Amino acid sequence: MIYVIRSAPLSVREIGDIIMNKVRKICLTGGPGGGKTTAADLFRRELGDKVVVVPESATILFSGGLPRTNNIDGVKSIQRAIYSVQTESEILHETLYSNRVLICDRGTLDGAGYWPLDTQSYFLDLNTTYEAELNRYDAVVFFETAAVGGLSIEGGNPVRNESLKEAVALDKKLRDIWSKHPNFIFVPNNDSFLSKIREGLDAIIDTFEKVQEGHFDK
Repeated sequence: MIYVIRSAPLSVREIGDIIMNKVRKICLTGGPGGGKTTAADLFRRELGDKVVVVPESATILFSGGLPRTNNIDGVKSIQRAIYSVQTESEILHETLYSNRVLICDRGTLDGAGYWPLDTQSYFLDLNTTYEAELNRYDAVVFFETAAVGGLSIEGGNPVRNESLKEAVALDKKLRDIWSKHPNFIFVPNNDSFLSKIREGLDAIIDTFEKVQEGHFDK
């Protein structure tokens, strides 16, 4: 199911008290330069101790010195490392913040988009399944990359190295992977970055509202 973004009558502050026992983990994803990290930080500022952001594992690793390569075996090693850090980071945050909703800056299925071979081999290599990884998250908010509009994606993340063409291709591949989630919300590119981020925040709010109304698929 792909939800259409609409304005939400609830204030952001009201949301956290409504569904703490129903929504535990929301994944923010999308192509490079989509604005998901900015949206995650703004939502954290709005909701305070109602949520906690699980930082992007790839950025943590590359910022810490993990080397990059185009070698197939090397890329596979990188994605295995990212998957391991992502899964353990989510477990750690769930343990430390058991009373908060987790806002994940990317999820474990993103690795399938960067995997150098076919998607199925990603799951076989990691001894998991597509369904298992999809079910890790209660909802997915997908931020379309600004590259689809020919806009620059530089400056948001110092470890990002994709060209506009590569970003568009990754965006399409990742959208295909994530869109099977029953609570998939698509935030299209917008020439106004501020408007796009507002739409993204409304999309997250919309997820909370659907739980309140009983329209949320679990």
